[in-house]
Amino acid sequence: MKGLPKESMLKIRDSLPKKDILERSRKIKDSLFGLKEYANSRTIMFFVSFNSEVDTHEMLKEALKNKVVVVPKVVHHEIEPSIIIDFDNLISGKFGILEPIDLMRTSYKNIGLVLVPGIVFDKEGHRIGYGYGYYDRFLAKVPKAVKIGLAFDFQIVDKIPKEAHDVPVDFIVTEKKVINCRHS
Repeated sequence: MKGLPKESMLKIRDSLPKKDILERSRKIKDSLFGLKEYANSRTIMFFVSFNSEVDTHEMLKEALKNKVVVVPKVVHHEIEPSIIIDFDNLISGKFGILEPIDLMRTSYKNIGLVLVPGIVFDKEGHRIGYGYGYYDRFLAKVPKAVKIGLAFDFQIVDKIPKEAHDVPVDFIVTEKKVINCRHS
C-alpha cells in the first residue's frame, strides 16, 4: 500500500465493518495498556475516536479507573487538554467529535503520554491527519510527553512526505505490532 493518498486510505478504513473496528481496537488497547510507557504515565491524553478511527471509547472508560484522563477540547482553533471524570459527560463538539462540556484545564507539563490519531503513519512516526494542523500545534507544546499513534496495520506505509512543523510520534500501536519510531 505504498504511497496511498489520504483519501484512498480513508476509503479503506471507512469500509471496515464496525465489528472489525471494535475487534482490532481491542487488540490495540491490550498492546497499548501493556506498554511500560503507558504504565508509567499518570496523566494520559486520549483522542476521542469518531467514524472509522481506532475506537478509543472503551480504552477511555477503562483508563478512567486508574489514570488521570485528558481529552481534547477545541477552543479558538486550538486543542486545549481537558481532564474528564466521566466518559458519559462528553457532548458532540467541533467536527461532531465528543468533547467535554466545560474545560477543566491541566498543565501541559502534567501530560506524560499523548495518544494521537491519524489517517496514515510511516515507520518514522510521521503522520497525515485531517489537514487542520490541530495535533501538530498541540504536540509542539508537550515536547516531553511520549507520543503514541493508534492505527490499524494497513494504515502504516514506508514513507510519507513531512513538513517542518510536523511532530512525529514515538511509537505506533496497531492490532498486529508496536513500532518504535525512535529506532526506525
